[in-house]
Amino acid sequence: MAKIISFQVPKSQREFVRYQEDRGPHFYDKLHQHPQLQLTVILEGKGQLLSGDYVGRFQPGDVYFLGENAPHVFRSDPEFFEKDTPLKSAGNTIFFDFQSLEKALGELDELQPLRKFGGFQGLCFQIQGNTASQIKELFEAFGSSEGLQRFQLAFQLLALVDQAGPDLVRLNESGLMRGLSEKDGSRMDRVMQFLLKNRFQRITLEETAEVANLSKEAFCRFFKLRTRKTFTAYLIQLRISEAQKLLQESDTPISEIAFRVGFENLAYFNRSFKKTCGVTPKAWRSISS
Repeated sequence: MAKIISFQVPKSQREFVRYQEDRGPHFYDKLHQHPQLQLTVILEGKGQLLSGDYVGRFQPGDVYFLGENAPHVFRSDPEFFEKDTPLKSAGNTIFFDFQSLEKALGELDELQPLRKFGGFQGLCFQIQGNTASQIKELFEAFGSSEGLQRFQLAFQLLALVDQAGPDLVRLNESGLMRGLSEKDGSRMDRVMQFLLKNRFQRITLEETAEVANLSKEAFCRFFKLRTRKTFTAYLIQLRISEAQKLLQESDTPISEIAFRVGFENLAYFNRSFKKTCGVTPKAWRSISS
């Protein structure tokens, strides 16, 4: 793909919905955006979802809904990138193109409720509870559907999102990285790739600013504007996210996990973890295991 940030979903100009199955060792690993709304069900694979100021883990069974031009990346865990790995990643996605729909059907009264999704620009949501279960059921039929049946299923899915209530959990803040220019998007992608690759090592602000080809002061402004976090706070969040995985999936001692994810001080790790997650690492392990 020639452009890193402006991702073009392969589709016909007259198509309202596009169904896509992603299969491979890992998911597409570049920060990207597109004008279509996106509904994704994770079937296999684990990693980190980054969108604006949000850093969190994704796993099988998760359902996500992204508004128009929401820069995001489902970054698979490092082991999914290893050569000859037996690990697999799988997800099914439906893209909704409201621009095509408006061109075709214009101002039909029955479609006016869909305009609310225009307010989701730049936003990323996780869908939970009973709504997520219903969406996953409809996804099972969507892949083999066509024509009017597919059109009907698409509107059923949107109706579920519309009526999700507390099951629709917003993950990021609005307007942070919405509609990034190609230049800024490419720069932000380089920074994210660098941080993800080196997040467990000692990383300096100066090194990261150099990756962005900015002065230290300009980089701090650039990064804070697009994540609402300082460089240090964002790096800590990346490390805490990895610690969550290790606490959930292994019996590794908490002190070892702290050092493994890049903390040089156990007390600082414990304070940072509780500030981010609301509970201590020990309590997190008990809750999530």
